[in-house]
Amino acid sequence: MSSGSASVLDRVAALVDGADLPDPDPLPGWLAPLPRAVENLGLSLAWVVVVTNLVGTAFGFWYYRFQFAAEPLAIWPLVPDSPVATLFIALSLALWKLGRSSETVNALAFFGCWKLGLWTPFVLVAFADGFLATTPLPMYAFLLGSHLMMVVEAFIIHRYSDFPVYAVAVAVAWYGLNDLVDYFVPLVETPHHTLLPGQRIVDGTITHLSPTHELAAAFAVVLTLTATFLTLSTRVKKLEAR
Repeated sequence: MSSGSASVLDRVAALVDGADLPDPDPLPGWLAPLPRAVENLGLSLAWVVVVTNLVGTAFGFWYYRFQFAAEPLAIWPLVPDSPVATLFIALSLALWKLGRSSETVNALAFFGCWKLGLWTPFVLVAFADGFLATTPLPMYAFLLGSHLMMVVEAFIIHRYSDFPVYAVAVAVAWYGLNDLVDYFVPLVETPHHTLLPGQRIVDGTITHLSPTHELAAAFAVVLTLTATFLTLSTRVKKLEAR
């Protein structure tokens, strides 16, 4: 083996060995499902992950441009769910790397990556005919794969976060509010969830079809509840292990 190849292998090994990373707590596999090497790689390449997510955030805001145009300005912060989630994980990792980790941001990042990382693939698959009628296949595949990667990102946060109750409460409040205004009690005009197949913008008002609306709502609520369970369970298991 050449010295160049050996050097590359050494660098890869250094990225996954986790020598300079926070020691993991002994969590059960359902709370820490990623192989340790994948966790270590994600944390070792934290700045790369931060930049990637910031690019994804910018792309997401561009992707929502038509919905922004149809929504009242006052509701804009609650409209771009996935871009806000990628912003949360970018902030979470950046603050950790800078030695200023915020438990509130960490909890928001977990909720966002878990929820939008699974909700978006769910609607893409459940309503595939509608999406593929208007979305080129490469874009469809990109949306599916990139959102699933958000779920992977969610499960590296436990390495540097304890998910205290106050932080989880903030995340529940934010994503609970999102569920409320997205599907049940809109703050202005119609519900504000991400546009789904069959919806139309008519005279500045967005239509909502049944049962698409109800299915998307049900899964969003399930994901908010499971994110709450997972973060609080992580908290409990970490305390039990100490």
